[in-house]
Amino acid sequence: MNKPTNFHAAASELEFETRAFVNGKYVDAASGKTFDSINPATGKVITSLAACGEEDVNRAVSAARNAFDAGSWAHMAPADRKDVLLKWAEIMQRNAEELALLEVLESGKPIGDAREEDIPGTIATLRWHAEATDKIYDQVTPAPHDVVSLYVREPIGVVGAVIPWNFPLFVAMWKLGPALAGGNSVVMKPDEHTSLSMIRIAEMAAEAGLPEGVLNVVPGLGHEAGKAIGLHNDIDCVSFTGSGEVGRCFLEYAAKSNMKRIVLECGGKSPAIFMDDADISRAVENIATGILFCQGENCSAGSRLIVHESRKDELLDALQPEFAGWTVGDPLNEDTKIGALISERHLRKVTGLIEKGKSEGANVVLGGNQIYRDSGGFFVEATIFDCVRNDMTIAQEEIFGPVLSVITFRDEEEAVKIANETNYGLAASLYTENLGAAHRVAKAIRAGTVSVNCYGEGDFGVPFGGYKESGFGGKDNGLAAHDQYTEQKAIWIQL
Repeated sequence: MNKPTNFHAAASELEFETRAFVNGKYVDAASGKTFDSINPATGKVITSLAACGEEDVNRAVSAARNAFDAGSWAHMAPADRKDVLLKWAEIMQRNAEELALLEVLESGKPIGDAREEDIPGTIATLRWHAEATDKIYDQVTPAPHDVVSLYVREPIGVVGAVIPWNFPLFVAMWKLGPALAGGNSVVMKPDEHTSLSMIRIAEMAAEAGLPEGVLNVVPGLGHEAGKAIGLHNDIDCVSFTGSGEVGRCFLEYAAKSNMKRIVLECGGKSPAIFMDDADISRAVENIATGILFCQGENCSAGSRLIVHESRKDELLDALQPEFAGWTVGDPLNEDTKIGALISERHLRKVTGLIEKGKSEGANVVLGGNQIYRDSGGFFVEATIFDCVRNDMTIAQEEIFGPVLSVITFRDEEEAVKIANETNYGLAASLYTENLGAAHRVAKAIRAGTVSVNCYGEGDFGVPFGGYKESGFGGKDNGLAAHDQYTEQKAIWIQL
């Protein structure tokens, strides 16, 4: 991407499309209602968007079902579907700067994160799944000589996707890539805090040749548009990333409607285990990235640092200057590494949990304060708590902010026990120079992703999902992500 000389100037020149995208065109909400999108860095209204409700979801699902039944996409040759998706990626690449700015304005994340990580990752994910479109084979199963036995994939039909605000396009593409590659139609509800970029790329998909009705975007509030998607009898699958509270709602919606397939990714309280033999020089930057990237608003954030008691002081001494180097500030400044939290409500949650940590006896050794109040934005310092017990609120609840809790252990068995004493199981990291310990602990941790001597989730080719209350029903990323958007059918032919 070419860097503009002034991101503030570039952002001020943006034009916003604020309507829903249904059946290949932009439309107002049936009710005519709108809701405001707020800039987390200033607290000011960016624009007002169509507030879609049940009637709008009904229209979108009808368009998606008609497109699916007509076969304009579902029956298209896989190689041709691949070409359309690759063209869509090319158009997004040409408009990457605009998409990055839209995400920064609505999410509060730093421009560097959006330009260098999120938007390139979104485009790369789309390309990866596009290339898989004509490379996933059906099977001929073993059968008697007078029988042909086939086991084939078919698109599941109409997919509802409800996505979070922390990675508006990246997580959306985790779902859109495999769902569309498989021939499905999609009704997408972006989070109400971050809808602009998703609305914009829907138009790009149409420009690339995606048939009318195959991709529909309905911005709106969760208890209206999201609930309508969950309860709709003509949606075959819902893929949701977000809170456990809302994930439970989608399970209820499925039970109350057509028992649609539900795929959930619902957060985490991920441990980072630092063994007594670990190399501090390899660990410090990764530990900081694990909790501070995206303001800590990351489901797999390494929010619990579980450190051997003999190394705690040494590690804390190294972490504090590293954390201090993560500049908090205006998301449109290139030197900012921690932007604004998503909303005033979320700011109150994060600061409230910081105060809860103090009241329960944990010790703040760095940060712990709301800052830049005069900006009108929602900023919190990078924060480290010491003297944390694993039963404290800050060690059990998902804070979703730049807050690290430090917990000590005496031996490997206790480290694993502490790591697993959580309702979540999305991700974990481990720092050790002992190969045997690396294998033992990685196997013992109950989490969907375990990284050793790094903080990472793999890439778009590696399945991503968790254990326990972190979710179930399928995986994002990798070829495994295609499974939840297809039905598998056995065909038995007597010759």
